[in-house]
Parts: sequence; structure tokens; C-alpha cells
Amino acid sequence: MRALISVFDKDGIVEFAKELINKNWEIISTGGTFKKLKEAGIDVISVDSVTGFPEILDGRVKTLNPKIHGGILARRDIKEHMETLKDEGIIPIDMVVNNLYPFEEKLLEDSNHETMIENIDIGGPSMIRAAAKNYKDVFIVTDPRDYKGVLNNLDGDNLEYREYLAKKAFSYTAHYDSLISNYFLKRMPEEFPKYINKSYELSEKLRYGENPHQKAAFYEDSYYPDKINYNVLHGKQISYNNLNDMYSALNAVINFEKPAAVAIKHTNPCGIGTGETLEEAFTKAYECDDESIFGGIIALNREVDDNTANLLSKIFLEIIVAPKFSKEAFEILSRKKNIRLIEIPEFKRLYKNGKKFKQVLNGIIVQSSDDIVWNEENISFVSNRKPTEKELEELKFAFTCCKSTFSNSVVISKNGGTLALGQGETKRSWAVEESIERAGEKAKGAVLASDGFFFRDTIELLSKAGIEVIAQPGGSVKDSEVIDYANEHNICLVFTNVRHFRH
Repeated sequence: MRALISVFDKDGIVEFAKELINKNWEIISTGGTFKKLKEAGIDVISVDSVTGFPEILDGRVKTLNPKIHGGILARRDIKEHMETLKDEGIIPIDMVVNNLYPFEEKLLEDSNHETMIENIDIGGPSMIRAAAKNYKDVFIVTDPRDYKGVLNNLDGDNLEYREYLAKKAFSYTAHYDSLISNYFLKRMPEEFPKYINKSYELSEKLRYGENPHQKAAFYEDSYYPDKINYNVLHGKQISYNNLNDMYSALNAVINFEKPAAVAIKHTNPCGIGTGETLEEAFTKAYECDDESIFGGIIALNREVDDNTANLLSKIFLEIIVAPKFSKEAFEILSRKKNIRLIEIPEFKRLYKNGKKFKQVLNGIIVQSSDDIVWNEENISFVSNRKPTEKELEELKFAFTCCKSTFSNSVVISKNGGTLALGQGETKRSWAVEESIERAGEKAKGAVLASDGFFFRDTIELLSKAGIEVIAQPGGSVKDSEVIDYANEHNICLVFTNVRHFRH
């Protein structure tokens, strides 16, 4: 029996090769692997002595040879294949042990383009795929963690184990090719390329999914240049729902320049606040809905100080995520055993997180990120009554909050804090009714922003509730009716000319 060993990751390879020798296997090898095995006193045959052709082009061509690939790909159960090997003087190769040039590591190091090119493995993937295709006759070993299992399965009925190794091998080369594909797409961006090749690696198995009867796991995007690192400073394992909610919270809080706090429950904002301090911002978010925030997720866009931590510690929260926690704040919050404290120093980079994907029937739909928040150049002051500078700033805050709510949605706010959020309704006027009811008497003198245009019935509801400063995208055939009503009732109406549907 003959094994071809050519690995970049040489962890455990000497011990594995010695065990193969003890089991009467013959070993051929290349380059650095050949040298390492030879220095360890292992009787190893060089690939060029098998092929009769030297390594050329600085090692770019070593194993791309019929005497290698013929030995791997020949089917032992086909007489003509075996006769061909005999006629051509090719010895069958019964095992390929290979892992690839460290393209992924070089991505992590942000290496220059020439280095990246030189770390694209050619011969390795070819050998791996050949051996995996012929797994019934050839062991394909790509993971050093499998060395022990391979040694235990060399004898007897091991077809199922061989197929397991082949499955791992094809996943490995697909992952590798995905990294290369995405590297070139990043260098030469294309809005919607013909193929999207994404690779995700198992990070951890989760306790359960959205519900206890569902199994779940977290897979991390393998394309490291886009990775946003975070540190779990305290608390138990993050759950499926936690990860989902945390992402919603981050995507909401990054929209604000001033100190901001966003409270999330089941991916929905239940309170958003801004202020001169983080403490003020959180107080406003909390006061919007002091019941739903129980067991929620809090995202903050400034370092958590001790004053804010004291407020946060008074209620039950699942997660607090922030760029940083002061020493005093961490000491206060970590007294709670189960709360997760997550530090993300650079979550502002979420803005640059590229395209958004959503699963639909038979595939996915893809779109660019909704990076427009409030474009002042596009604002239209359509009513006779114009907003004051303070009112315009409040409308901007409310409309920014709309960007993070589920459609149909409206936001009522005052002084940089949400008073009520109406969201997820099939009819916009229902979202308005819901938010007015929640805001109560506080609605008078507040402003309202809507994620999409609305009709006369909606502005009538707002007028009756005492809300006279309103922002909506516009764009309806009924816009003139809404504008007329605003002018008749001295309502300030602003068209943003940007909508923020979120389904």
C-alpha cells in the first residue's frame, strides 16, 4: 500500500507517518514534507523519483503528473484501469494526506496581492479532489484530527469512513475556493456577480434554536477581512435568539452619532434614546416601554460608565453590547451571573458590511445595505408650516428610528427619545393607532415619522392626537390630499423622499 503525504500543516504528521510505516505502508512525499519526514528517520520516497520529472517553477509543479493522478484515480474494480497502470509503470496510490497553502492565514494577515497569489494552492486541491472522487479505493486525509481515526480504519469494511473523509475533503476545497473567489471579488467589486460563493465555518453548537425543540448552531463567515471581532466579557453562552436580537440592536444603534441606547425585544425595538450622555440616552429608551425591556437586549454606542451601569443593573437584561465597559461598569454589571456583557470595539464597521441576504423559495434574494438614513438634500417641505430647527432635528431622530423598525411602522418621539413605536402592522393606520395609544397624553406636541407614505386617514388620526409635526417619504398618488389636510390644520409635513421598509 502506498500513501502520498504533502502537507502545509505538519502537526502530527511524523507520528502518523511512522504508524503507517509500522503497518507496512510505503510513503512518497514532496518538498518540505519530504524533508521533515526524512529528518525524522522515516524511509520516504520523493515524488520526482516516482514521476521521473523534477519539481519546477519554484515548486509550482510537483504532483501534476499522470504517474501521480493515474495512481490516485484508477479504479481497482475496473480491469482496464489496472492494466493501464501496469502498462505505464504506475503504482497505485492508496492514500493521499494533504492540506493546503495557508491562503486563509494570509487573509488574516492582510498580506499583499503577490503573497496572496503565491498562496493559492493548485496541486493540492487537484490531488484532494482526485482522491475524494475515488474514495472507494483511496483514503483522502485533509484534517490532522483524523489521523487516529484513519489508523483505526485501515483494515476491514471501512467504506462508510472513507466516504466521511471524502465529504470533509470536498467541503474543505469548496471552502478554500470560496475564500479565493471572495478575495478577488473584493479586489474587483461587482454589484451582482453571476455566482455568489459563501463559506461558513461551525463556530459553536447552540443550546437550541428559536424554540427549545429546534436544534441550532452558529456558523461564522469565513471571509475574515469582513469579520467584526467581539469579546464576551461575562455571562453564559449566547443563544440563537440572542444572536439574532443582538444583530438587530447593533444595526439600530449604529445610525446615531450622539450617545444612543437601543432596547430590543424579539428583534423589535421597544425603546430608542439619544442624549448628551449615555445615561440620559438609556433613560429615554427605558421610559418608552419599561415593561417590554424586561429580558431584552441593550445596544449602546459609547463606553458604558458607572452611572449607566447602575441604571442597567436595576432590570433583568439578557445582553448588553457596547464598544467598551469601564472597569467600574464591568464590576457593577458582572455581579449578575447570567447577563452577557459583549464588547465590540468597532461595530461602526457594520455600515460597510456589504450585501444583505434573505432566504426565499428556491434560493436567496440579495440587496445592498440600507445605508441612507436621512438625506437633507432630498428633504421636501411640502406644507405651508415649516419645521423649526429643533423640530427638524426631532424628525430626523424619529425617521432614523423608523429605519430599524419592522414595516408597516411609525415612531412617535420627543426630545430625542421614542415615546411609542407602532410596527409590524399590515395597515399603516393600525400602526398609528397603536403608537398613539401607547404614547397617551405625551403624544401632544410630539413628532411622528413613518417608514412609508400614508393617506388622509392617517394624518387625521395624528391631528386628533395633537401631533402636528410629521415626516413621511411621500410618493403616493394621494399625496396632494394629505398635503391639503396638513395646510387646513396648520400641520408641518415633511417628505423625506426616502423610505425604510423592513420586512
